[in-house]
Amino acid sequence: MPRTIKVATVQMDVNPAPKDERLERAHRLVDEAARAGAQLVVLPELFNTGYAYDDLNFELAEPMDGPTAAWMKKTSREFGIHLAGTLLMRDAGEIYNSLLLFDPTSRSWRYDKNYPWAWERGYFHEGRGTTVAHTELGDIGMMICWDVAHLNLWKQYAGKVDLLLISSCPPDGGNPSFVFPDGETFAIDDLGSWMSSLKDGGRLVFCEQPGELTAWLGVPAVSSGACGRFRSGIPRPKLLIWGFSILAPKFFKHRSQADQMQVLCGMVPSCRVINADGGIIAERTQAQGEGFVLADVALADSKSMPAKPQPPAKLSPGFYFIADVLVPFLMKSVYRKGLKKV
Repeated sequence: MPRTIKVATVQMDVNPAPKDERLERAHRLVDEAARAGAQLVVLPELFNTGYAYDDLNFELAEPMDGPTAAWMKKTSREFGIHLAGTLLMRDAGEIYNSLLLFDPTSRSWRYDKNYPWAWERGYFHEGRGTTVAHTELGDIGMMICWDVAHLNLWKQYAGKVDLLLISSCPPDGGNPSFVFPDGETFAIDDLGSWMSSLKDGGRLVFCEQPGELTAWLGVPAVSSGACGRFRSGIPRPKLLIWGFSILAPKFFKHRSQADQMQVLCGMVPSCRVINADGGIIAERTQAQGEGFVLADVALADSKSMPAKPQPPAKLSPGFYFIADVLVPFLMKSVYRKGLKKV
């Protein structure tokens, strides 16, 4: 007979704040979810710091036995729950965006983000492979945010998991505005028709594709998310201005303000629980702000391989080239330089 477990997925504001403050906010949400009966609580990507493209990320990275992992272990034990979330982790001379999962007995599992999104590669290294956490709740597969856009990762979990756990914090990177100190703002539509064609990418990846792929796997998924308005500088901004000037020559006049340019966008909704048929059974909207949703999910009593071909990717090869190849290549020097400073 299928088993049922109660899961909670958390949404937190994207904006950076002191680590102690964010851990206090996370503790309150976990407390409320546990009191409501949650057995598994999923916190957002970088829940302990907030999300930004900033050199401060190098200082915020922690070792495996650092304060955030210790907090997660203690909190999981305190409430008798499985607790997951990601942080920047320093390991063997590199920094990774690591998803940790703790159970109440202090057992832990780790998954490193395989595909840092575009500018993220300036602050952490890509991981390798997948992780299946063999827990008392079931066998849980793990992914982080932009990883969900990559069909090869979903395929590696086929027939191996009872539940998929996704820790996310996705800015709407396909539909940004670029803001300069003089007040002038460029929307994605100002950069030509090809760039405009990319602006629905976030919705396709985080709102449409997960349901299709979850149904293909035949297992439920729980995904955390973030709310608020994302605003950040970007690394190597002059390169961006030179590149965009090819598409929109008026962009070039702002090259002297490159270091003060900021990217501004909303967050893509991703805080939801999806059943094994691909249907959303609980979700938290952006307008609802910080909080969590609770749902009962049914886990099958046995694992089976997908019976149909895997649904195709929603995005064009050009989108993947920019996010996975071109921008990460340009960011590697930022990453190496940042590592030397800490």
